[in-house]
Amino acid sequence: MTSVKEQEAIRKLMVFLQEWDSAHKAARSRILNNFIKSNDGKTEPELELEFSQGASLFLARLTAWLRMTYTYSTCLDKLLKSIGIFLSAASGRRYLIEFLEIGGVLILLEILGLNHLKEDNKRESVKLLQLVANAGRKYKELICESYGVRSLAEFLATSNSAEAQEDVQVLLESLGRGNPKYQNQVYKGLVAVLPCASPRAQQLALQTLLALQDVVGEVPSIPVELVLGMLGSVRLEVQYEAAQLLRARGAPPALLKALVAALTPPGEEALGSCRGTPEDPTMLCLKEPVLGYIQQAAAAKAVGVLAKESAEVAEELIQLEVVRGLMVAVGNTDHAASQRHASISLEYFVRTFPFVEERIKAALGHTLFQQFMDSPETWYTKMDPVQAEELASNLVDSPRDMARMQSAEG
Repeated sequence: MTSVKEQEAIRKLMVFLQEWDSAHKAARSRILNNFIKSNDGKTEPELELEFSQGASLFLARLTAWLRMTYTYSTCLDKLLKSIGIFLSAASGRRYLIEFLEIGGVLILLEILGLNHLKEDNKRESVKLLQLVANAGRKYKELICESYGVRSLAEFLATSNSAEAQEDVQVLLESLGRGNPKYQNQVYKGLVAVLPCASPRAQQLALQTLLALQDVVGEVPSIPVELVLGMLGSVRLEVQYEAAQLLRARGAPPALLKALVAALTPPGEEALGSCRGTPEDPTMLCLKEPVLGYIQQAAAAKAVGVLAKESAEVAEELIQLEVVRGLMVAVGNTDHAASQRHASISLEYFVRTFPFVEERIKAALGHTLFQQFMDSPETWYTKMDPVQAEELASNLVDSPRDMARMQSAEG
């Protein structure tokens, strides 16, 4: 027989559940507020004590209401936080299983794709998915089997909340670790984020790709155009992360060739726009070589980084006529970043390869060459327009001629 005390506890639980069942939206909102304030951080035994060993009865009601109302945001934020109290409870694995049995993962993922819902609601969904993933490998697999990687990648690319994007990054990295069956899928999902319009999403995706390098065995390839696009981003933080990933992965021949080609941008027509707007055709034309020059500067920086990492890569770059391309970039007086990065990279080739030093010295002349060697970061500011034009059009000897000269020196 149950004691009087136990009977009273059960009676209170039944009264509470009946109150919930008969309550409308405003009353349920108050119940959820009180539940969150009173139970946040509690363990499974503590929750069971609070609900007279009937906590699962309340969780079942929460999940049922979630299933019925998640599409139109009825107290959704509070509802998700309340469910999170159960899923995060120490020793509360059974709560997680109960939540999954009603299709909880699919609901959380669907919330991410509903455009009319608030970012806060979607962030709470991501937090609950993280709790599921933290439970172990089979739960990570469940998320991935439910097309979770695609949903998370799309949310990362489109979210307007930096906090939510950071939460997604943590979850995607978690899904990429200890989950060998789906780690390549996670990697490819992150690559799919790179062409998006959000620089923050690009930065976070690149960071996570770099973090997963040691986990993914044979790393899936990233299209050359995407790498160039990231290196040529107008956002320095994206450029930096792209360069870090490039250093970690190494550069395939196709990418080296593309980097060298980017040092010599197309004609001015392709570099910028010089049109007025339909509203104001007389508007002043601003020559902004946004894409070509930014990529030129990024490529100049990247070839220097890669050359310093590997002598073999440096020699391959020389065969691809990187020296000529760097000279073109140094002579680009319309974009100081191109001049600075190209100068710094060019100095490495000059100091490393004597035959390059001889050719650059001949091209620059004694005075300008000495200024270059003394201060590669700023020497280009001392050039006059004529010298800059000569540099940009200077045809340094071909790699074959350089190779012959190097052989003769040997």
